[in-house]
Amino acid sequence: MTSALTGIRVIDLTNNQAGPSCGQMLAWLGADVIKVEEPGKGDIARTSLSDRPDWDSLFFLTFNANKRSLTLNLKSPNGKEIFRRLIKTGDVLLENFGPRVLDRLEFRYEALKALNPRLVYASIKGFGTYGPYSEYKSYEPIAQAMGGAMSVTGFPDNPPTVTLACIGDSGTGMHCTIGILAALMQRHTTGEGQRVEVSMQDAVLNLVRVSLRDHQRLGKAVERNGNQLGSMVPATTYRCYPGGPNDYVFILAQQQMWY
Repeated sequence: MTSALTGIRVIDLTNNQAGPSCGQMLAWLGADVIKVEEPGKGDIARTSLSDRPDWDSLFFLTFNANKRSLTLNLKSPNGKEIFRRLIKTGDVLLENFGPRVLDRLEFRYEALKALNPRLVYASIKGFGTYGPYSEYKSYEPIAQAMGGAMSVTGFPDNPPTVTLACIGDSGTGMHCTIGILAALMQRHTTGEGQRVEVSMQDAVLNLVRVSLRDHQRLGKAVERNGNQLGSMVPATTYRCYPGGPNDYVFILAQQQMWY
């Protein structure tokens, strides 16, 4: 039985989490994902939080399972030529390099489109490729802070808090996956690929849009409320049996439930 993306080839140049999580989702849907890494170094996630010096880290494996692997030196003439041949066979290019890295390597969108007009060129950036912060890099906590999520996470008397759910990295990867799928769908009509771009800041802002609504509605910054959901009672966490550090239950009762 074939999967939804059987026959689609993704050339995955990404590293760390935001990009690799996107490539992995496409692989789960059946795409042939080829992860391209720098010889001798590879994805920095291979050694991040590694348990053994001679093994890839579980962090890396968590986001790169179900992919094929290839090493290429994109700075060498031979590596560039191999990459161009690979691009001609691909449907999607996925990258999350720093600002203008691929431009300096002579692989900007226009150049690759000339090689393969059907290519979907997908980029994940911290703050996009235009605007006042476009030259800055980003990581998970920066995305959460700049996207507004930290300002509404935590308890009123405590500082803004990072959530470990990785909404900045994997959340951005999910948004990029949606954009790529839409571009592939549109290609059925136009016969051509297009550029897809997702910024980590925008992805977090979208995920926290309910609080953004409250900011606009109330005319002031939204206060941190811990686990309290709105003004309903009960609508928060309560300690429960057997009493361990994570043994809590979230109880939410709306007005109509009392009748």
